[in-house]
Amino acid sequence: MSRVAGSVEDLAAPTTFAPLMQPTFRSIWLATQVSSLGWLMQTVAISWLMATISTSDLMVALVQASSNLPAFILSVFAGVLADNFSRRRVMFAGRCLMVIASAMLTASVALGFVSPWMILGFSFLIASGGALNDPAWQASVGDMVQRRDVPAAVTLLSVGFNTVRTVGPALGGIVVASFGLMTAFTVTTLTYLVPLGTIWRCKWKVRSSPLPRESMRTAIYDGLRFTAMSSEIKAAIARGTLFGLASIAILALLPLVVRDHLGGGPLAYGTLMAGFGTGAVFAGLANGTFRRSLSQERLMRLACVACAACSLSLALTSSIPVAAIALALGGAGWVTAWSGVGVSVQLASPRWVVGRTISIYYALIDGGIAAGSWVWGTVSQNHSLTWALEGSAGALLLVAAAGVLFPLRERRESEPDPLEEFDAPAVALNLKPRSGPIVVKVEYLIAERNLEAFLDLMRQRRHVHSRVGARNWTLQRNLQKPMQWTETFRTPTWTDYLRLNHRLTEVDKELDERILQLHAGEEAPQMTLSIERPTSSARKPYQSILHLPRH
Repeated sequence: MSRVAGSVEDLAAPTTFAPLMQPTFRSIWLATQVSSLGWLMQTVAISWLMATISTSDLMVALVQASSNLPAFILSVFAGVLADNFSRRRVMFAGRCLMVIASAMLTASVALGFVSPWMILGFSFLIASGGALNDPAWQASVGDMVQRRDVPAAVTLLSVGFNTVRTVGPALGGIVVASFGLMTAFTVTTLTYLVPLGTIWRCKWKVRSSPLPRESMRTAIYDGLRFTAMSSEIKAAIARGTLFGLASIAILALLPLVVRDHLGGGPLAYGTLMAGFGTGAVFAGLANGTFRRSLSQERLMRLACVACAACSLSLALTSSIPVAAIALALGGAGWVTAWSGVGVSVQLASPRWVVGRTISIYYALIDGGIAAGSWVWGTVSQNHSLTWALEGSAGALLLVAAAGVLFPLRERRESEPDPLEEFDAPAVALNLKPRSGPIVVKVEYLIAERNLEAFLDLMRQRRHVHSRVGARNWTLQRNLQKPMQWTETFRTPTWTDYLRLNHRLTEVDKELDERILQLHAGEEAPQMTLSIERPTSSARKPYQSILHLPRH
């Protein structure tokens, strides 16, 4: 619930607020803002409660770790659930967990049963509900709005959260200072009920696959493989993880800055958090303008420099106004950085795997944030708060320089949707869904003059097929008939073979047509489908082969 992807287009454009014309998206988006307001109030209350009952700098910093660690542990599984089950039900289950955990925390505070580890435990449970909800919610955006509105919808997620951030922490500080922790926790629990009721009422259409659900193991493997084969997603995740690790010191150590450097209380803490949110909102509103004149990579570097300046200022200042200005700069850098990496992942992911890629993104960046909270908390406790903030500033400058190895790439359109139109070939055997492994061979005749073009297209084909499920892809040339080339790959089961073909897009089909134009035979390339069988004595070996013309 903390970092949501940001803008890819100018907010002044007519389509920016178009997703709000969709009633379902609008209802859940508005309910989410109410919940985010409560979550920010609760963050202030939990952080300040920990700072008042614990003398350990590490325990205070671990509040941020407990809020982000669940995403690292659970997001990948949540992404699989989002891609294979009803996303609405997954969101509802996550919201239920948040309500229950928040109510238990409220009851514990009311009864006086609080301890540092109990606070961290409830914070972990609340964040676990968010880790279950977030991938399903982000993946559902493409189900609720039209494809052309996806970037604008993702922008609204960021702008909405960061708008709430401008008032949520300050409101939390006022409530804690004026009415006490019990009131803050009670109000938060009530705000969590709003999206729960909205999700219960709202329903939206999702294209269902005619194929059975993937097993958890296969789905995780497919998601990891697709992510590993996407240079865009890998670069975005790498930069996001490093940025989270380096920059989280600003938020994780802010209660200590307020208590030890500025001599303030919960109201001052909430006010400074509001300054952070104000900077984030202005950066979100101006993101489209920035993108017209600067590349996303340059924006990422500027964001790192802005957060480094914020961290260094907090280490050196003893003035609340100066700290507020520094935090506004840090908030601007924060949302600019996450806007680049978050939208890169969303737009580079086709619908069949978007829940998993988003969850892997969340898992790794939240893992970086949790690790950073522990690292900077340990540095602060063993050395000094100033050392920790200065170290964070230095690390952020290194993240800016990491663009040489992991540059962010520009993308204006999302990945095309799969055609999901495939007529399964007739086979002579009665195959079961789990029958396999299936071996696919396609034979081509390629003239020498077309060889370089053919090899270039086949490299693209290998990438396309491997990322949608093909395994052990190879290309072989016949030594006795040099014009004959054989493409071979495997799928674990017959269902996986069908699923592979359902995931291909129109662009992928166009690549097939370009390859066919290079085929020199009078007939179409011949495709052979086989099923492997073990050759052990315990089972009679056989191999079924089906020859099919490839159209």
